[in-house]
Order: sequence, then structure tokens, then C-alpha cells
Amino acid sequence: MSGPHPTGTGGRSAPEPPQEVYGEARWPMAGAVVAVMALTLLVPDDLRLGPPWLLPLVEGLLLVAQIAGDPGRIDSRSAALRTASIALVGVLALSSIWSTVRLVDDLLHGGPETDSATGLFQAGGIVWFSTVLTFSLLYFELDSGGPAARAHHMPTTPELAFPQQLSADLKAAQWRPRFIDYLYLGLTNSTAFSPTDVMPLAPWAKIAMAAQSLVSLLVLGLVIARAVNVLA
Repeated sequence: MSGPHPTGTGGRSAPEPPQEVYGEARWPMAGAVVAVMALTLLVPDDLRLGPPWLLPLVEGLLLVAQIAGDPGRIDSRSAALRTASIALVGVLALSSIWSTVRLVDDLLHGGPETDSATGLFQAGGIVWFSTVLTFSLLYFELDSGGPAARAHHMPTTPELAFPQQLSADLKAAQWRPRFIDYLYLGLTNSTAFSPTDVMPLAPWAKIAMAAQSLVSLLVLGLVIARAVNVLA
């Protein structure tokens, strides 16, 4: 004679509790995008891709589409919103790459922005900080499937390993990296030219962090070298 079924009445399994969602507020990410849009308007004309209004308009429309489709916290796993997020990062990356290439060309061959110390530091600072924000947004959107995917489930093996994911003493089951964590990663990778506390495990993360380090080293090195010549 068999005993009572352990899963409940009628042999049916008890329903699993609903999975808790840890969505992040959108405003830090949106603020970073708006900051890049503002920097695009401040960058000298010959370092900018297209007319002054073009890229900010495209970036603004993509940002508004994301906010309208998923207001409040980022937790919607819509394919259309994911496409808009990747498109936004792609436009930001294209703008950053173009400005960096044009700045390096001016630094090597001379240009109106690099003939004076004020113009040199202004142009170099805008391009450098835009690159930091762009890579921060890239890490934010690509790591572990993006912020909406991370809100629902964190993978067992991370693509970017933060200290909370590497140390058993610091690990918390509900912990999720937020935009500030990716901004810190982008800033420290651009100043130390190497990983600091966040380790890239996925191939794309290693390539992205290596590219950011090289770009930052190139821009800062050439700006400093040019500044020495201008001020001498």
C-alpha cells in the first residue's frame, strides 16, 4: 500500500513560486545616453559624423522608443526593444569611432582643434569621455543578454565577472550589476588600460575591453604629446 503522494493532491506537482524580477531603473542608462548626445553637439564639426543634429536625433528616437516600450524599470524581454537597444549602442559606437579616428588624424597631421592648448584639451576630453560612456553602455547592453535578461535570470557563468560573482563571501543570490558598475568598468579600463576588479570571461568582452584600452591609450598619449609641442 503506497503512502500519500509527496507532491500534493491527485499526484500533481505543486506550482513553482513565481520568479522574482530585479529590474533596474532606466534613468542612469538614459542619463548616459543624453550625456553622449550633448557631447556630440559640443564636439568640433570636423570630428563629428554628419550634421550636428543627425546623430542626437537618431539616438533620441531610439531612447524614446525604449522608454515608451518599457517605462520605469528595465524588465521587458521584447525582441523589438532588444533590437532598439542594440541599434542605439551601435549608433553610439559608430559616432565614437568616427570622432576618435578624426581626432587621431588631426593630432598626427595637424588640425584647427589641435593648434591651441584650449582646443586640444577640449576636443580630446570630449572624445575621450564619449568613448568611456559608449563602452559603458556597450558592456551594459551586451553582458549576460542585456539588462532585461539579467533582471529575470543571471547565468551560472558570467561574461563579465564582478567581485560579487567571484567571491563566496561577497556573493548574494539577488545581486545584479547595475549601470553604475558598468560605468565604473568603462572608466577604470580607460585609465588603467587593463581590467581592474572586473574580469572579462567571454571572448566579446575581452575584445571590447582590449579595444577600449588601446583607444584610450592612443588618444591620451597623442593628446599629451601634442600638448607638449603646443606649449613648448
